[in-house]
Amino acid sequence: MSAREKIIEAAMELFWLKGYNSTSIADLLSRTQLNSGSLYHVFPSKQDVLIGVLETYRDGIEAMLLQPAWSKVDDPIEKIFALLAAYRGMIVESECAYGCPIGSLALELHEPDPPVRALLAQNFDKWTGAIEACLSDAKKRLPAGTDRRALAQFILTTMEGGVMQARTHRDVSYFDRGVAQLRTHFDLLQKAAKLKA
Repeated sequence: MSAREKIIEAAMELFWLKGYNSTSIADLLSRTQLNSGSLYHVFPSKQDVLIGVLETYRDGIEAMLLQPAWSKVDDPIEKIFALLAAYRGMIVESECAYGCPIGSLALELHEPDPPVRALLAQNFDKWTGAIEACLSDAKKRLPAGTDRRALAQFILTTMEGGVMQARTHRDVSYFDRGVAQLRTHFDLLQKAAKLKA
């Protein structure tokens, strides 16, 4: 594993556990067992590490998140709920301590620098784009004129809000209720599409 890969892997874990602001360069050095010269040669600043982490999440969404969630699912609408189920699994496994890494960073970094804000947005856009593709594959089961981009953003909001509330209350039922309401919404959309067919 290269020094860059070690630093990114350590930073992903530390930013998730402690947050960006509470993670120090000393924490990264301790976790990677690298010296400061090696770290600064790859990443001149802590913000550069953050940019590397956000690029890794953005570029790895397929392998890290989508493929594992969708490996046994063909139905495009069920893919959406399989992805939400994957988040639920992380919530339960962490005893409700899980927070979406991108959502947590976005909340922590209230006014990030433009390159960081752009990468946060790209991560959300990539997630939303994957969901929008599922909705496009299921377009015949949705009412004509459905704004699939807006619906994908609504699904992201449901996921992020559910994760945040489950973490705050240390109770996965907050996430479950949001997903149940989303399922009801999809049932109504599909029913409306059939009535107009």
